[in-house]
Amino acid sequence: MNEPGSGRPLARVLSEAAAVLETAGVPSPRVDAELLAAHVLGISRGRLASLVMMGESFASADAENYARLVDRRATRVPLQHLTGVAHFRYLDLSVGPGVFVPRPETESVVQLAIDAARGLEHPLMVDLGTGSGAIAGSLAHEVPGARVHAVELSDDAFPYAARNLAPLGVNLVQGDLAHAFAELDGACDVVVSNPPYIPANAVPREPEARDHDPHMALYGGGADGMVLPRAAAATAARLLHPGGFFVMEHAEVQAAAMSALFAASGDWEQVTTHLDLTGRDRATSGIRR
Repeated sequence: MNEPGSGRPLARVLSEAAAVLETAGVPSPRVDAELLAAHVLGISRGRLASLVMMGESFASADAENYARLVDRRATRVPLQHLTGVAHFRYLDLSVGPGVFVPRPETESVVQLAIDAARGLEHPLMVDLGTGSGAIAGSLAHEVPGARVHAVELSDDAFPYAARNLAPLGVNLVQGDLAHAFAELDGACDVVVSNPPYIPANAVPREPEARDHDPHMALYGGGADGMVLPRAAAATAARLLHPGGFFVMEHAEVQAAAMSALFAASGDWEQVTTHLDLTGRDRATSGIRR
């Protein structure tokens, strides 16, 4: 741990950094200022708060490193790219340029999959398009006895997924979600997917997503963004046994299209739209006929 030493008071440095980030339009300037400081010092955010209360100061070398990170965050480089870590449910995931940073909205999608597996003995679960491994890792970590498989196509994202999922015993393969896991056809209990789904002409408002998330992880293909979601739904139908559960994340504006997709295929019953914690339509699920 790098303990603070002689230099400028932590409280003042944090306040100035938060002001810089607020001016830059960062949504949570104070929180980000504190998380960057904790990262530089190699301590928890709670420990940082204690040092601030004690009137401790930033050592000069740490202060310089911190200022550089704050300046980069002010250009809207994602916080997780600067710290190298994304917190998702109970996991700390390794992330960086080239991999989609998992969002809090997806945590509720994971919960639906976990709930569907409750009471099953050694459930067979698949994550289609795992990215950093957030969904597959959470399933493996939180569902007792789960056998979890995940697929990721991106050459940039795959190493992050491999690093995150290896300790959790997930079977990870690199490939196209449309053709993944033929050996599991008709055998799976739960399939979950957060595929790329943004329509071609819809540019994300947040600079962190627009400028730094890989386009491969954002855009779903076609004017409606539904090419990859259609592929994910078809693969889920192939993998699941009758009574198996599928849930897929999507944009709020795609809820009706997703319900129509599920209904038109004839593969699903009990098709349901689910809200995220902000009350937006975030996922659609169905039970395999």
